[in-house]
Amino acid sequence: MDNKYYVGIDTSAYTTSLAVIDEDNNIVLDLRKMLRVKDGKKGLRQQEAVFQHIKNLPHLIEEMVEKIDINRIHTVSCSSRPRGLEGSYMPVFITGQGQAYILSKILKTEFREYSHQEGHIGAGIMGSPLLNSEEFLSLHISGGTTELLLVENKNNKMTIDIIGGTLDISLGQLVDRIGVKLGFKFPCGKKMDDISQKGSLLDRRVPISISNKTWFNLSGLENYFSNLIDSKDYKVEDIILTLFNTASSILYKVISNAYEEFGLKDILITGGVSANSYIRDYLKRRLNNMDLYFASRKLSTDNGVGVAFLGKERYLVGD
Repeated sequence: MDNKYYVGIDTSAYTTSLAVIDEDNNIVLDLRKMLRVKDGKKGLRQQEAVFQHIKNLPHLIEEMVEKIDINRIHTVSCSSRPRGLEGSYMPVFITGQGQAYILSKILKTEFREYSHQEGHIGAGIMGSPLLNSEEFLSLHISGGTTELLLVENKNNKMTIDIIGGTLDISLGQLVDRIGVKLGFKFPCGKKMDDISQKGSLLDRRVPISISNKTWFNLSGLENYFSNLIDSKDYKVEDIILTLFNTASSILYKVISNAYEEFGLKDILITGGVSANSYIRDYLKRRLNNMDLYFASRKLSTDNGVGVAFLGKERYLVGD
């Protein structure tokens, strides 16, 4: 009998994604199209992103139809909201939800919905020992989200509680805002990661703000590093490296505090910012008393693989 296929569609703030995996978790297709952001802009309004998703999705579906036998598709899944919380909503996800639902009806397949955040966790646990971990910590660091999560994963049912994170802007927003100020094209993370590897840490005590052990503020760092740029006293690569080092230090402290409180050694780190090489190396080095897991760099950024996997495993989420 032919190996079945499982489709995942994700329409996040900056990427249109469609993925297909098979019964053995092999990635058959991982199609993505980045949304276009004009030079000098720090992001997209929701209506602009929705319009681009509407244009992109038919092309990704067409490519899928050309490359696989669609009669082997068993389940179509999508990310229909940012988080698995009541009232969680962003218009961009409704675009993918609608297309996925129509596709499932046309193909007469099962249809399943998850959150964007759950999709990131799915991409991280697929093929990982965490698949068999009943409870673990997860840090989701991206352009839209910076949250520390307590994940319970029993009998294909996932429940997620937010136990920490940013109280203002996300880590991805901080990185991109500093990057745009430096003159880089949005999104700036990959370019800044490359440049930082030539940098040296500045001999400065950067102020950080952590409250109640696992909650923190990042907007003050935006002002601090903006002032360093305006001073013109420091090399760009040194400013960027110091920014990444400061962010890594905050993440290390809140993860360590959560470990002390909950006693859980397993932690999954997901989201686009988790692809940053300095942050990865710093956390691996400092958290050597914990079992630290990252999705691959390619699956750390927004993708449809995670929701395809959750649909394949018939995950239930929420209360």
